[in-house]
Amino acid sequence: MDVALLLARLLLAAVFMVAGAAKLADREGSRRALADFGVPSPLASPLAVLLPLTELAVATALIPAATAWWGAAGALVLLLLFVAAIAANLARGRKAECHCFGQLHSEPAGWKTLARNGVLAVVAGFVVWQGYGGAGPSAVGWLAGLSAAQLAGLVVGLAVLGVLAAQSWMLLNLIKQNGRLLMRVEALEWGPGGGAATSPNGSVATQPSLGLPIGDTAPDFELPGLQGETLTLESLRSAGKPVMLLFTDPNCGSCTAMLPEIRRWQKEHAEELTISLVSQGTVEENRAKSTEHGLRGVLMEQDRGVSEAYDVEASPSAVLVRPDGTIGSPVLEGPADISGLLAYAVGNSSRLPLHSGDQEASQPHPTPGGATAQAPAKGPMVGKPAPRIELPDLSGAPRSLRSFRGEKVVVLFWDPECGFCRKMLPDLRAWENNPPRETPKFLIVSTGTEEANREMGLSSPVLLDKQLVVGSAFDAPGTPSAVLIDEQGQIASELAVGAPAVLALAQAPQDAGA
Repeated sequence: MDVALLLARLLLAAVFMVAGAAKLADREGSRRALADFGVPSPLASPLAVLLPLTELAVATALIPAATAWWGAAGALVLLLLFVAAIAANLARGRKAECHCFGQLHSEPAGWKTLARNGVLAVVAGFVVWQGYGGAGPSAVGWLAGLSAAQLAGLVVGLAVLGVLAAQSWMLLNLIKQNGRLLMRVEALEWGPGGGAATSPNGSVATQPSLGLPIGDTAPDFELPGLQGETLTLESLRSAGKPVMLLFTDPNCGSCTAMLPEIRRWQKEHAEELTISLVSQGTVEENRAKSTEHGLRGVLMEQDRGVSEAYDVEASPSAVLVRPDGTIGSPVLEGPADISGLLAYAVGNSSRLPLHSGDQEASQPHPTPGGATAQAPAKGPMVGKPAPRIELPDLSGAPRSLRSFRGEKVVVLFWDPECGFCRKMLPDLRAWENNPPRETPKFLIVSTGTEEANREMGLSSPVLLDKQLVVGSAFDAPGTPSAVLIDEQGQIASELAVGAPAVLALAQAPQDAGA
């Protein structure tokens, strides 16, 4: 019984130690997760610090025999609170992002999360049930009582478990990485001539691979608006026009930058197209943005259920629904491709954009009337001197692009709150940890706070440009996007837009200017 109690305490201590440390390392993510669970915004920020500190205190108390019962009682209380919060959200049909282990592991809190916390609560209850003096031996004392052979066996067993855990983690990440590569290869294979789909105006477009299959029935939904009204996909289609669903987040810099353009689209194309925003965040945040920019048709999504139904992973993204209620486009990500989708939807382009940064998007396309629609220029002209960059780094010291003269640099325009940037972050960290030979350095020009940028854990120099003024000088349409600067300080590539194009630019600089 003593060994069982000790193992139960050590299991709980390990879980709470990892969870608490991971949450402290990603306080902004923890704050968003608490807000998603319904914690009021004024309380979410202090709780994002208090909760992980409490978890660390519980983990520490579980180890000595003198405090083990109190640690187990604290663990049981926390786990029951987690179970109650998850169950309440599931009862309302919501699956908030649990962020249970910070950036190490996060997923929508569903029945699996509820079951995991329930099992841990049973383990904690088992220790509490033994009473104040019966929580088992001290971990240190138990180890001291082992013989040399027993201690050696324990060390070997733990080492084997560690190796198996590391191998499992590496295998999981390898599978994820291969999945991302396969998606990129598939998107490239759907280039010109790879497949066709009929547009709302009857023209033909090349079909990328993101999102639901074109022609499938669009998932229906029922979401509240900013004034308490309820709207469905059927009501949006009732006018007999195509519907463009824009998935946004008020805390996403690229989304905010698009809002004036979205309002213009709503005014200019009201007779041809219904444009509705499916937004994350709070009602207050979205109402403020909507009022500022005069937006219509803003729907509130709290549990990402609609995003998941349409296979949307980041914001800003958009998808087109035909008047007959079928999918009319893949999911297009980023401002450039969303603009291309708008042009396609209203008949000003006969082709859908493939993906951000693709060569096809930079070429002129014939419109249904036979005219030529020229895509906007991407970035400054290759061979010209780079615009001047002089911004404070994370320590507040001024730094300029001239300090990199003599070496190639990829200037990466970034936003810590951008969904695309967050998706790209693991790939960027992996690139920094093992950069290919003879590749340029990254210089990150980022919006956001110093704290938010430090929390990303990047080793590349980060310069703060809160209004992305420098990004405008490079004609960067959004984040992430990047351009290569050569040893003489001249533009050596066209602007790369989107994570795949940025990583390709960094990994193959010798081809960037070809």
